[in-house]
Amino acid sequence: MNHPALLVMDMQNGIVSRFQENQAMMNAVQKSVEVARQKGIPVIFVRVAFSEGYPEVSPKNKAFSQVQQMGGMTVSEYATQIHESVQPRTGEPIVTKYRVSAFAGSNLEVILRAKQIDTLILTGIATSGVVLSTLREAADKDFAITVLEDACADPDSEVHRVLMEKVFPRQATVQTVDEWVNTLNSTHTQTTN
Repeated sequence: MNHPALLVMDMQNGIVSRFQENQAMMNAVQKSVEVARQKGIPVIFVRVAFSEGYPEVSPKNKAFSQVQQMGGMTVSEYATQIHESVQPRTGEPIVTKYRVSAFAGSNLEVILRAKQIDTLILTGIATSGVVLSTLREAADKDFAITVLEDACADPDSEVHRVLMEKVFPRQATVQTVDEWVNTLNSTHTQTTN
């Protein structure tokens, strides 16, 4: 049986602030969250944040060692809170990860197993970061995967295009939010007939 969950990844203040001009992407993420809630699909929020003092950050980690030097991105700071456009509701998990993949150091897999989730719907920023890393790890863990193309963004639009058109289809279904909604509606219609 298909037991999906929608992952809303890295839609946190410090990251969304760099993509807010991309209103179409923001609207697509909002729509995916609204539809998932209407259809009873669990919504799980994923953010990257660190403990005070950055004990999770290795000096060998090229990306995250810079965060430690600059400061910020701790669990209590504004930058790591989920953006108000997709504010979590009571009971919707907020998973904190310590690396790029949503699974890295987080309790995501425990939550998914507890809810018997076997299908992941991926949204978030950035396509070449959390979306790519989570897709690869989820595929290795035998989850079925759908990536909502217009509910993801990347600083490099060409990288986004290549991943969506050439890389992701090998391990996932790539759809727009509207295509995904149509799939949900047709599945719902078939099961009620």
